[in-house]
Amino acid sequence: MGLFGAAAWPLRPSDGHSGSPPVAPADLLALRGFDVVTYFLDGAAPRPGRPDLEWAWKGRAWRFVSAANRTVFREAPATYAPRLDGFDPVAMAQGRLVEADPLVFARLPFGAAEPLYLFRHDANRAAARQQPGIVAEAEARWPSLRGLIDLRFPD
Repeated sequence: MGLFGAAAWPLRPSDGHSGSPPVAPADLLALRGFDVVTYFLDGAAPRPGRPDLEWAWKGRAWRFVSAANRTVFREAPATYAPRLDGFDPVAMAQGRLVEADPLVFARLPFGAAEPLYLFRHDANRAAARQQPGIVAEAEARWPSLRGLIDLRFPD
């Protein structure tokens, strides 16, 4: 999934009209278009963002359900973006980069916060919840594994 990198991409209009906002290609959408801020709302499930409320950060288009959510993210994107570039921390703890599903997620303790982690499937999420050392191991391995990603974006 490698969700992050900073760059422009060729935008295409959302329809043929000249006044339409540009829309990012689907393969450049972070979290498959889900609004990352909604993951942090108590009891809320992630909600799909709107194409007219996109913001580019680190090579991906981030969509939001509201202008307020977009503003919150723009002010502190690293606070909301999934850790480990959105790769599954259980696989990463084993030394592998495995894409995760944005609908299989958890906010788990790491440092002084509870950042967002994405998982390949429910079994990996359950393992990370039951064994807190998995997240620490994944975080420790991440600096050496990030260099294995084929597509690199500038910071």
